[in-house]
Amino acid sequence: MHIFFSGIGGSGIGPLARLAKQAGYEVSGSDKQESAATKQLQKEGINLHIGQTEEAIAKLHKKHPIDWFVFSSAVTRENLYHPELIFAKRNHIKHSMRDELLNQIITDKKLRLIGIAGTHGKSTTTAMIVWLFYCLKIAVGHSVGAKLPFAQAGELPQGATYFVYECDEFDYNFLAFHPYLAAITGIGWDHHEIFPTKESYVKAYRDFIAQSRHTFLWQADAKQLKLATGDGISELRQDDPLIDTIALPGEFNRHDALLAVQTVHAITQKPVAQLIDFVNEFPGLKQRMELLRPNLYTNYAHTPEKIKGGLNTALELADNQDVIVIYEPLTNRRQHHIKHTYKDTFKGAKKVHWVRTYLAREDPNLQLLTPAELITYLDDPNIAAPAEVDVSLLKTIKQHLADGDIVVAMGASGTGSLDEWLRTQVETGKL
Repeated sequence: MHIFFSGIGGSGIGPLARLAKQAGYEVSGSDKQESAATKQLQKEGINLHIGQTEEAIAKLHKKHPIDWFVFSSAVTRENLYHPELIFAKRNHIKHSMRDELLNQIITDKKLRLIGIAGTHGKSTTTAMIVWLFYCLKIAVGHSVGAKLPFAQAGELPQGATYFVYECDEFDYNFLAFHPYLAAITGIGWDHHEIFPTKESYVKAYRDFIAQSRHTFLWQADAKQLKLATGDGISELRQDDPLIDTIALPGEFNRHDALLAVQTVHAITQKPVAQLIDFVNEFPGLKQRMELLRPNLYTNYAHTPEKIKGGLNTALELADNQDVIVIYEPLTNRRQHHIKHTYKDTFKGAKKVHWVRTYLAREDPNLQLLTPAELITYLDDPNIAAPAEVDVSLLKTIKQHLADGDIVVAMGASGTGSLDEWLRTQVETGKL
């Protein structure tokens, strides 16, 4: 079977393309632009081209007929008349989003799904679970929405009986799956364009849990979801003394680690103490409090809960140092929903340099909120100031580092992001 992946450089589609190739399918794809991800896939022997036109996919289809066209949410949200999707429909090629194909692979390979869901901490917890399997030398398939330092973001090794997957709630994607075991990292409210009310968001999680054979989650979330304890539900306590035996920095990280440990323990029956020793050696993952150079970190954070989690970790790492935040909001849509919740989000930071919002899949009818406007929603707006991602910000960062401060960039990822800009400054020796 020949499967074509549109947007193959994406964090969700790319790992799935790799999985499909490892599962024995013929794989090809396209992306709007070249990236480190597309280059890596090409090195692995995956045929892909840059530029998404009807002419290019038609040429490929004529040479190697496409049996299945897989695309991401971004394809139709960015362009309802996406030329590749139009071509697939016109030529009666099976087309679907990634969840249907992943379910097919899970079924074909007779895998048991471990699904990790939650408003925050999904990538970290998923990566920790994969790390524990690696430490135990147990073959496991996986797909993680971030770059791992110890494995590819998506892999399907020979002999795997379990598949660890970061189940994203965006577009209700996670409801396509029926996990053997589900782990819920924490439930807030996000993706407001999909879930217009918190009740609709919470209901989606209740549905996800209902179609999972067994679920691990925190007591507070079980209470929020109004779940009855009993068969199929295991509640974890926020004050579990085991958390104090986890040496990772950051309260959020330690909670994610305990969830990962209990999940793997339930499957393997390996001693909890042994698993905690392993998780204490977890090497982290890209853009989750990732150290770019001494005292300079980058952290993927776009909700108040995620920002507080990253800031909590930074404050624990600080040794009588001030913590400075450079904040890049993610999507103008989200800002209109969360602006009233910023309040004390940056409590503990000495200064916040607030840059322009990273735009993606925006509603053109919404007013573009500026850094100056968003700062007014802080309890203490005096700790923050608007900033531009330019040479002036570079000088500011260099001065903070020279003063011995810890600088944490919190924001989006990808082309044109603050994270990409920072990495370039470090790689070229400017920082």
